[in-house]
Amino acid sequence: MHLLATGEADLPNVARAVLEFAGDLRTFAFTGDLGAGKTALIKALCTELGVEDDTSSPTFAIVNEYQCANGTPVAHMDLYRLKDQEEMIDAGLLEYFDDRTYCFVEWSEKFSDLLPLERVSVNITVNEEERRIDLSK
Repeated sequence: MHLLATGEADLPNVARAVLEFAGDLRTFAFTGDLGAGKTALIKALCTELGVEDDTSSPTFAIVNEYQCANGTPVAHMDLYRLKDQEEMIDAGLLEYFDDRTYCFVEWSEKFSDLLPLERVSVNITVNEEERRIDLSK
């Protein structure tokens, strides 16, 4: 599935479409160049899920935890700074991948073999006029 966003105003509609595409899947593997808009889309997804906390990039914290309005947990991970699989395992990140927690994983390509096989892949590419969001399961 392909979605287009020409600006921030499009993100709520894109977020709704991503969640609809995902169905029951709770793990989202984000890829895209630095500055492509991964964090901005994840913020829009959190808003759509009813997260009331201030959401931000977990670049230095590795993972930020939130909660949906209905109590469902959300984990926003950024794997950019991790050096190897062992670091991801030691940080306890694999424990977030369960049936209940929404997991939004930036830089997922670094350790994609540690992510659940059943996931939504979200690849963002940018050109001068728009962001293209490609979704696959």
